[in-house]
Amino acid sequence: MDMEKAGPPGSGLDRFPDQGTSATAVVDARGIVTGWSPGARLLLGYPYEDVVGRSAARLLGGNADVTACFSAIRKGRSGPTPLRHQDGHTLDAELRAYASLDSGGNAQWLIVATSPQRPHRPREPRPHEDEAKADEATTDEAKADEATTEEAFAQSDLPVMIFDAELRALRGSAGAARELGLSEERMRGRRVTDILPPHICTTVEEGMRRVFETGEPERFQVHGRPRRGARDRHWAVSVSPLRNPAGQVRHVQLIALDVTEQHRARERLDLLNDVSAQVGSTLDVMRTAQEMADVAVGRLADFISVDLLDGLFRGVEPSPSATGSVALRRAAQQSVVPGIPESVVQPGEVDYYPELSPPARCLRTGRSSLHRTLDEAIDSWRAIDPERARKVRDFGMHSIMVIPLRARGITLGVAVLVRHRRRNSFDEDDLLVAEEIAARAAVAVDNARRFTRERATALALQRSLLPQRLPVQGAAEVAYRYLPARSRAGLGGDWFDVIPLSGARVALVVGDVVGHGLRASATMGRLRTAVRTLADVDLPPEELLVHLDDLITHLRAEEDTASDSEFEIVTDLVATCLYMVYDPVSRRCTAAGAGHPPPAVVTPDGKAEFIDLPVGPPLGVGGLPFEAIEWEVPRGSLLVLYTDGLVEVSEHDLGKGMALLRRRLEHPADSLDATCDELLRTLLPAQPGDDVALLIARTRALDSGQVSTWDLPSDPAAVADARDKVARRLADWGLDEVGFTAELVVSELVTNAIRYGTPPVQLRLIRDTALICEVSDSSSTAPHMRRARIFDEGGRGLLLVAQFAERWGTRHRAGGKSIWAEIGVQDERS
Repeated sequence: MDMEKAGPPGSGLDRFPDQGTSATAVVDARGIVTGWSPGARLLLGYPYEDVVGRSAARLLGGNADVTACFSAIRKGRSGPTPLRHQDGHTLDAELRAYASLDSGGNAQWLIVATSPQRPHRPREPRPHEDEAKADEATTDEAKADEATTEEAFAQSDLPVMIFDAELRALRGSAGAARELGLSEERMRGRRVTDILPPHICTTVEEGMRRVFETGEPERFQVHGRPRRGARDRHWAVSVSPLRNPAGQVRHVQLIALDVTEQHRARERLDLLNDVSAQVGSTLDVMRTAQEMADVAVGRLADFISVDLLDGLFRGVEPSPSATGSVALRRAAQQSVVPGIPESVVQPGEVDYYPELSPPARCLRTGRSSLHRTLDEAIDSWRAIDPERARKVRDFGMHSIMVIPLRARGITLGVAVLVRHRRRNSFDEDDLLVAEEIAARAAVAVDNARRFTRERATALALQRSLLPQRLPVQGAAEVAYRYLPARSRAGLGGDWFDVIPLSGARVALVVGDVVGHGLRASATMGRLRTAVRTLADVDLPPEELLVHLDDLITHLRAEEDTASDSEFEIVTDLVATCLYMVYDPVSRRCTAAGAGHPPPAVVTPDGKAEFIDLPVGPPLGVGGLPFEAIEWEVPRGSLLVLYTDGLVEVSEHDLGKGMALLRRRLEHPADSLDATCDELLRTLLPAQPGDDVALLIARTRALDSGQVSTWDLPSDPAAVADARDKVARRLADWGLDEVGFTAELVVSELVTNAIRYGTPPVQLRLIRDTALICEVSDSSSTAPHMRRARIFDEGGRGLLLVAQFAERWGTRHRAGGKSIWAEIGVQDERS
């Protein structure tokens, strides 16, 4: 039959080659005619173009109820139904409907019309026609219509069967005979269990029994092979009751539609939808690759491996080699067999693919390929790689797809998909689906790669701005932990520092720049540098915070007036900071805070409490003062400084976290490092959303045997006496080796204080990790080093001090100043 007679593709009539001799039409779920056979045109006179695309209701004659009529048709036999002929007269026909699906998977109905009347053909009346010949012609026409109906059933390409109450086959169409591999004669009288395979007949048998019991049609789907040697298919089965004139169900009619392609299309769409939903849930390269393997195995392939270029894991831009073998790192693999025995390498290991192997060729060309294991390319690969050849042989692998993972024009790796349990080999449709999966997964992998590289860069920058190692100082034993945020917001601006100060003191600092990203990290680095610079000037904590506040104000002004608009400022430039100074000589601690959580102190008896620190404004607010507090700290106490990420158990709620922190500090571990680890483990979630900086210091104290103080008269003769006192004390301490240097430094500092300072003058020696010499007076004028000219009598003292001391400087205090110098004890002893 040509297409013009059968209807357009997808209408349903192109699957029924016998429609040219029967009155059939196809109606979709909306009641629109989509197919019109030549038999229907012969019956009702309408040409194809006058019917298709219009409502089927216009074909009903008389006062027929359209809704009731179609409802009865869809349930089976409709009974006599009046139809309207093109010339206007009405004829009765029995309509029967068969459910099917169009090319888009939508429901449609094949309507078969059986009429006892011959199709009306208007002709001129023949007044002289013999009545006997007319009766004979009518009988012949009825027989011809009956034969046409019989031929339509027998020759139907659609699998149609009729069963009796004992589920024995009475009739079978040509389509049923073809699919079952049995002729109609061999099917007749046999039960459904003798005709259909066991995996299909159970569902079909149960459905037909329900139709006999309820009288209502059944529709269901079955999957399997209709006979040995056939391919797996999916069938949409419709079972309808056939009633006698009394309305009793005597037989059932079974129609099977092959919906394999529609089912596979839905499976592919579901698979691609799951890939979009499940692949790329995290910004981790290995996890993203594993998600791709997990989704594809069992639904598309029996085994899959995902290998990525080794450089991706080192932050190197991927660039596959043009020649030679290719080094790929196994990122993920999955199998329908537990334990993944098909694999020759484990995730994380590097494998080398020969130059002529399909994966190497796929990486160089960026094109996928489909292979059977007997292909020349696979055979050559097996010859080069005996281990893979053994796996192919042992598991019976018969079909392979090699797919590149390409994103943004870059080939990131290759996925190999294998079938060995499924009998069906990969086809071109499977290749298209695999390419789509790989394309979506490659974008997710590339996003993860870029995020990992950028995060590693930002983390390296941030860590470079933090202390690389703690400085040597004797005021306190210190341990710290820094934990970057694991959220997608990026790295934060938390920092900490330990700064040795003059007089054996130490400064402990923690701070937090509001916001995340490189801008916060860069601001953190600038603030940390500023804190160290201001600490070297020995400013009191409250004055140091004032200078930091001014610095942030200036930084904000620079950003506001910057002409480069490429960098968008998304948050105000605000930071918090806690600055604390501990003096081991006096065992006193001075601290000031700028919008930062207060420090905790744990005394040697195990009592933990938070210092009632005056609340200062965050840095960058401006215009408000800062206030410091001073208290005495027992020897061996713990000073705990932290950022809010440690105690922020919920957003903007620090109270619960601080209470939990205090309870944990009441039972600290034996070591400071163990205490840090325990606090992070018990206070933080698995994926902290903010940076955490933690600094714990166990205070030490310098007893009277390590400190010597002398009050000196404001007389130049006191310089010699000061040198003698220093020499005797160094001899008592066993530091004769540094005696000459110490005497020279003390002589210059005392001379400078007597000549330019204001009484009283005091000399102090501190034996710590270094020998510290301090000379104090009541003058606030700070000396400065200058280059003396040839005939100048002065100007060389501080130059000598700077040459012989490791460090020197001036510390202002209430009522005067102190000039100090540190002499390295360990270096002199060595």
